[in-house]
Amino acid sequence: MVSTSFSTWHNKGHEAAVKNFHLPLPEGTYDELRAEAERAQLPATTVAREAISSWLRARKKTARRQAVMEYAARMAGTRFDLDPILEGAAIEELMRMDQEAK
Repeated sequence: MVSTSFSTWHNKGHEAAVKNFHLPLPEGTYDELRAEAERAQLPATTVAREAISSWLRARKKTARRQAVMEYAARMAGTRFDLDPILEGAAIEELMRMDQEAK
């Protein structure tokens, strides 16, 4: 499903700088892209642009999460590690939230 963010961008003549990027696609990917564009009633370039942007955001989020995990692992046991009382309180809260969700 395509969000309306790019539909809005496309239809309202967004003024941001845009550069062209030639991207040969395997036939199956091309067909899926065209089919989704038709379902969404959007240009295939808009659907492709949104898909690429979404993938890049996900990669950035994954990289940020990995960096935090690496930092936490390096700081474990140092004075920068979590306070044991704070950590215990956070675990209790997470467990409480998990029980409420069930």
